Amino acid sequence: MEVESVGDVASLDPDLLQLPELSTVALKSNLYMVDELFSQFLSIPDTGRLVKSLLDDAKAGISLSVSGTSSSSNSSPTNSLPSIFPAGSVPPLSPRSTSGSPRAAKRHAAGLSNLGSPLKLVSEPVREFIPQFYFKNGRPPPSDLKEQCLFKVNELFCGHYDGLHVQEFKPLTREVCKLPSFFSSTIFKKIDVEGLGFITRDQFIDYWINSNMLTMDFPTQIFRVLKQPGQNFLTQEDFKPVLRELLATHPGLEFLQGTPEFQERYAETVIYRIFYYMNRSGNGHLTLRELKRGNLIAAMQHVDDEEDINKVLRYFSYEHFYVIYCKFWELDTDHDFLIDKENLVRYGNHALTYRIVDRIFSQVPRKFKSNVEGKMGYEDFVYFMLAEEDKSSQPSLEYWFKCIDLDSNGVLTANEMQFFYEEQLHRMECMAQEPVLFEDILCQMVDMICPENESCFTLKDLKRSKLSGNIFNILFNLNKFMAFETRDPFLIRQEREDPTLTEWDRYAHREYIRLSMEEDGEDASNGSAEVWDESLEAPF
Repeated sequence: MEVESVGDVASLDPDLLQLPELSTVALKSNLYMVDELFSQFLSIPDTGRLVKSLLDDAKAGISLSVSGTSSSSNSSPTNSLPSIFPAGSVPPLSPRSTSGSPRAAKRHAAGLSNLGSPLKLVSEPVREFIPQFYFKNGRPPPSDLKEQCLFKVNELFCGHYDGLHVQEFKPLTREVCKLPSFFSSTIFKKIDVEGLGFITRDQFIDYWINSNMLTMDFPTQIFRVLKQPGQNFLTQEDFKPVLRELLATHPGLEFLQGTPEFQERYAETVIYRIFYYMNRSGNGHLTLRELKRGNLIAAMQHVDDEEDINKVLRYFSYEHFYVIYCKFWELDTDHDFLIDKENLVRYGNHALTYRIVDRIFSQVPRKFKSNVEGKMGYEDFVYFMLAEEDKSSQPSLEYWFKCIDLDSNGVLTANEMQFFYEEQLHRMECMAQEPVLFEDILCQMVDMICPENESCFTLKDLKRSKLSGNIFNILFNLNKFMAFETRDPFLIRQEREDPTLTEWDRYAHREYIRLSMEEDGEDASNGSAEVWDESLEAPF
């Protein structure tokens, strides 16, 4: 059998028969080149002899080698492929190495063969080292920080071979954990899971260092210390242990030691205030994200360093608690710790309208926790009072927005606002005050808020304006509405001089002075006439 030559053998480049490995995709996309190479291969005389030899072997029943070598003596013992070089002049093939061939290196650099072939070499993907950036239990502490912490731990545990008791644990909380001292008992109980009454050095290291608590930020540390196992949120109950320790150890609250009832009420009020401002979802589950967004951590650190509890205006001020509790006690005439509609109408010297009180007791802005039909409990009153006396805060705006939004469609229309203002208008007429028509009031409110759509107000519009609280006072609080119309320039300048104080801070300060003076007057009236006269000289 003879194979016809299809091309000029002299024009064949021998390197074309020894191409590097090509991908299947590259070969399929260049079928014309494959055909040309195969035609060149068939044109070589040795190819014809090889094919003829293989056919003869197949007819004779001789098995073919897998490598393609022929048993015929005409085939080369070292290389089964035909060669265009004369016999005995074939150079040995170089090892398949991309680094050993300058030609191959050039191909890798250029991405194409020397003949301008569009075939591209398939390169191995480069493996880059990416450091670990997520740690399920927190980032491990650096070695230097760990050594410093261990040195301090060894120093505080020195001489305590049996471990530390809860009374001796406070320095460890302040100096190693860097947390407020009134967290000592809570951290101690977290470590002493068996209730032995003491913890060893190794137990503390396992909890604080080996569990990577050392490298967490303050909010995460406090969140992990307070939350219950298996929970991803904080409840009101989780704050009670640290507040009990605060009441037992803070010098500014020492005078409450003999009145456990007021200690409990103080702790409850602090917790209610925390959840009012920070638990924006209102579900009673304080998340880590909410904890980080608020200012509770700074307040806790402040109260731990400040001996005067009343200087900590956020959450912990005793004067603020005193004002809230006394207001509630004044309205709760039968002292059953519940308030009904008629009681709440008397708030602020009958400042509120009946319509807004009805909306509050319909539990639209917030579901009551009293579990008594038609009654408001102490927690519900705390939420109401904070919303009423500080309408500049976002929780307050959300509270009153729900009250005015009668159809709960997310916008306050002119009809809804007029519904509440009608009672205000009637009250002004009864008090012989010059009435202000709603049309004029509406124009004034639009000028104050500058809403995106002048036909209605959205919650976003109210949160963007600093005068939003006045809108609600105009609609349902007659006393504050009249005070706004005849506001004192001196008070406005005073507010601008100290912008850090909120409306609630100023109100609580004024009310505490008034209540304390009333109490001093009552105490003096129970004494002799001389004591009465002396008590009146100073203030008046």
